[in-house]
Amino acid sequence: MNPLFDTLTRAAAPGDRFLERPDGSLIRYGDLPGLTGRLANVLSDQGVRPGDRVAVQVEKSPENLLLYLAVIRAGAVFLPLNTAYTRAELAYFIGDAEPALVVCDPSAAAGIREIAGEARVLTLDAGGRGGLMELAEKQADAFETVARETSDLAAICYTSGTTGRSKGAMLTHGNLVANARTLVDLWRFTADDVLIHALPIYHVHGLFVATNVIMAAGAAMIFRAKFDAAEVLSLMPRATSLMGVPTFYTRLLDQPGLTPEACAGMRLFISGSAPLLAETHRAFEARTGQRILERYGMTETGMNTSNPYGGERVAGTVGPPLPDVALRIADPDTGAALPAGEIGMIEVKGPNVFAGYWRMPEKTASEFRPGGWFITGDLGKIDEAGYVQIVGRGKDLIISGGLNVYPKEVEVEIDALPGVVESAVIGLPHADFGEAVTAVIATGGKTGLSEETVLSALSERLARFKQPKRVLFVDDLPRNAMGKVQKALLRETHADLYGA
Repeated sequence: MNPLFDTLTRAAAPGDRFLERPDGSLIRYGDLPGLTGRLANVLSDQGVRPGDRVAVQVEKSPENLLLYLAVIRAGAVFLPLNTAYTRAELAYFIGDAEPALVVCDPSAAAGIREIAGEARVLTLDAGGRGGLMELAEKQADAFETVARETSDLAAICYTSGTTGRSKGAMLTHGNLVANARTLVDLWRFTADDVLIHALPIYHVHGLFVATNVIMAAGAAMIFRAKFDAAEVLSLMPRATSLMGVPTFYTRLLDQPGLTPEACAGMRLFISGSAPLLAETHRAFEARTGQRILERYGMTETGMNTSNPYGGERVAGTVGPPLPDVALRIADPDTGAALPAGEIGMIEVKGPNVFAGYWRMPEKTASEFRPGGWFITGDLGKIDEAGYVQIVGRGKDLIISGGLNVYPKEVEVEIDALPGVVESAVIGLPHADFGEAVTAVIATGGKTGLSEETVLSALSERLARFKQPKRVLFVDDLPRNAMGKVQKALLRETHADLYGA
């Protein structure tokens, strides 16, 4: 038995549609054994053994999804990496995870080989071509699926670190299967559903929510490499569902063709990865007659809560906990449970909660309370109806365009620049991205730095989504009586910078 691979590939009949490519060609569920078998044979030939990590930094393509399935089938551990990560960032991930194989775009292969250590390197481009697929074409379809336990690792996903060091969240077969099955039931997905898949697949949302849920239901997806509002709108008559980040919905609202008639065949619009503004929720309902379903999850846990499918979807909340997830609001310092209506730290436990941080036992231990409660780092409250409302985030996490940015990572790079006394990186309201990464730099009254020079210096050090949208300069950063930088004051002072 291979819990995750079996769950994702056995829910549909062989002739059922799995994936429609942009050119209209289809991959059916019956094609998956052969397609993944060839790739799994390549992995085996490259020395990948059960439990080995396979790092993947490639553009979104159907072949990328097939590689994910093949890695799981081979008993290895899938390590998706954001395509925006720089070589400096990749060097850390590869050094930390020690993958047996790295799959990258052909244009990056030479640079990756220089930092890959003992790992082998294969290529895969956005069109589904490259050394990996050339090798696969020569392989047999047959492959004996490697048996795994629910406790075995299926994936490691790196999440930004508050101290500048990213952490690898270890997700098991059991974690991913439990979450997928729960969401299939909760969101009422069946084999008749068709999802417009426009999310990235280096991210939990696009890979472990959108893809896993569709496959666990035996449903189909219309696959697109990226989100284009006009194109997504044109696809709705052939689809039943869309999963997206808030940016998807703000951009759809800019489309004049967004009407109840255009959405008539759609039964479900889901939003996550970042807070959905209540105004967006109301505007979308006014234009389409449909209420967006907002849910809450994170890399370490998958989904924790969801507004109900059949009940009231309350704007500004993320709904009650999932049926198999326990959630409480606790005092951030003591861990004592707080009553309904009080704000505190959101803590969860359940089969969705990860196995810990890769090679960080002390960090793992510090993130759990006695009894197995995982400290999410998010502040929230539960109302009398049991709906969770997220009111803020511990450690000043910024979520921009659905992607997590920890200010410390950006500040470390800025503070290393000549002329910088100190920096504070904050998230400010932005109509399109939800929050925009913004740097406030203290220069001590000195001149010489400019916004252009700072952004230019960061372009080679940080992934694009982490780079500030704006850089502001002050003589000194505001501090409280204890000497701590008052980021809340900075956020308040500059709240209207982007006119959101």
